[in-house]
Amino acid sequence: MNKHPHVGAATELKIDIKEKSFRSSNGEAITVLQNLHFEVAQNEFACIVGPSGCGKTTTLRILLGLDTDYRGTMQLSGLAHPRIGVVFQEPLLLPWRSVEQNVRLALPDHLKDTNLDALFSTLGLSRMRTFYPGELSLGLARRAAIARALAIEPDILVLDEPFVSLDEPTAQQLRHLLMGVWAERPTTALMVTHNIREAILLSDRIIVLSDRPAHVIGTFDIKLPRQSRTEQAKRDILRSFLDRYPGGGA
Repeated sequence: MNKHPHVGAATELKIDIKEKSFRSSNGEAITVLQNLHFEVAQNEFACIVGPSGCGKTTTLRILLGLDTDYRGTMQLSGLAHPRIGVVFQEPLLLPWRSVEQNVRLALPDHLKDTNLDALFSTLGLSRMRTFYPGELSLGLARRAAIARALAIEPDILVLDEPFVSLDEPTAQQLRHLLMGVWAERPTTALMVTHNIREAILLSDRIIVLSDRPAHVIGTFDIKLPRQSRTEQAKRDILRSFLDRYPGGGA
């Protein structure tokens, strides 16, 4: 594992989407995003929250280049070809490849021979390197997906509800694992979540979106260091967040 405090290029992300629309089955234009502007600072972990269906995942798809039919710009400062590590809602592991093969498949040429021992150890995957996805629980498969995203030493880490559908104890364990490995390998991170407590545990800043057409209605900065976020501190932060955003961003 790369021990350098800033893996990648410490990117700053700027998103400015003027408009993103879809066509319904009857040909009607449905505007999902409109005047959506926000930034993620260098090595900041930001979470996006908002009502279901407001366009959070669409925003990530645009960032990833999976949807190019929109008006606006995406900017990753100073990088022509940034490396983006992605963790989707589903692990999306190739069933005919082992855990290690799935992770190494994503590595760029100059990292093909990277020693992944420390990364697998941190994520609790050392004994599963030769396992195939069909032999893994959903929680372990999610760990493998996180390992694949981090192994490329990303300039930006993008996560789309990576712990959705997991039971709460497993989800909480993975949140702490992600928090630990990200603290050791900090990079700019942007995560979509419906779970405000999850955002409070992981993020430096919460970006709150409106209903459709989505725009930013506010941001909530969390200055308290993660290691100081006790259960009482997290309850206090949640109370402050809900005082400002009574709907909880949902």
